[in-house]
Amino acid sequence: MSRTVVVGLDGSPASLAAAEWAAREARLRRLPLKLLHAVEHWAPPYGYASLAGISAPAPAAYWDDPMPRDTFDQLAERHPDLDISMEQVEGQPVSVLAGAAQEAEVLVLGSRGLGAMTGFLIGSVSRAVLAHAERPVVVVRTGPWMDSVCLSTPDGNRPQVSACQPVVLGLDLSRPCDELLDYAFDAAATRRTPLHVVHGWSMPPAYDFGPAPIAPEVRDGMATAQATALGNALRPWRGKYPEVRVEEESSVGPAARHLVEAAADACLVVVGRRLRRSAVGTHLGPVAHAVLHHSPAPVAVVPHP
Repeated sequence: MSRTVVVGLDGSPASLAAAEWAAREARLRRLPLKLLHAVEHWAPPYGYASLAGISAPAPAAYWDDPMPRDTFDQLAERHPDLDISMEQVEGQPVSVLAGAAQEAEVLVLGSRGLGAMTGFLIGSVSRAVLAHAERPVVVVRTGPWMDSVCLSTPDGNRPQVSACQPVVLGLDLSRPCDELLDYAFDAAATRRTPLHVVHGWSMPPAYDFGPAPIAPEVRDGMATAQATALGNALRPWRGKYPEVRVEEESSVGPAARHLVEAAADACLVVVGRRLRRSAVGTHLGPVAHAVLHHSPAPVAVVPHP
């Protein structure tokens, strides 16, 4: 079955930026693009009409929003070679978007922008969809990435990303899952860019309490072991994607910090999320959560067992 790139629209500047990113992604992958607008049925509070003396607006009025059609027309004008469709669905946005993600190659959502702590706010809908989607979800905000993709190549067909804008992958060597690695390598191959793999590691907890500094040879030995393990995890994928130039970074310290630093020069950051079936909780690990809130580049969250 042919999959599509699906983007959720709500009319916000972030969702419009997400629509543009999704259009470029669809062109890169030679896939159709679907614009999805969830319209939640509006029901007036009990007694609203009788107590206030005002007639409740008909639900049909909420289908008159010109935003989806305007977005469709703008994208069609900028990307005339792209197969674009549009759908408005009545339903709760989280349920509609999470359901659409199951049949999508990737679901694209917008972020709301800067928050009070200089981080980004992904919004309650995006956060809930990320917690339940079982396919990759990309969270997009406006930013420099909008200038990093050429809209056409010399042959006039396929866009490309500048080689100085790598795809960044955050890899936990305790769970180097195939879904995450395959998505990141494929993203780099599709964009014809390097793949910058970031592995953050910590010293054993016992060293946190020792009064004496760690001997240089001990620290160097640990660093060498971590770098070797990273190389071993990536070796099969280098063979599968020989066209991708891989840059390995194995650094002591919090993985989220290293990823956010690397994201400053990235066209896409890829992180993983473990699939959890429970109905409660955010279902996002601390690294994914931090990257989503602080990365200036679009972030792809790939669920895995």
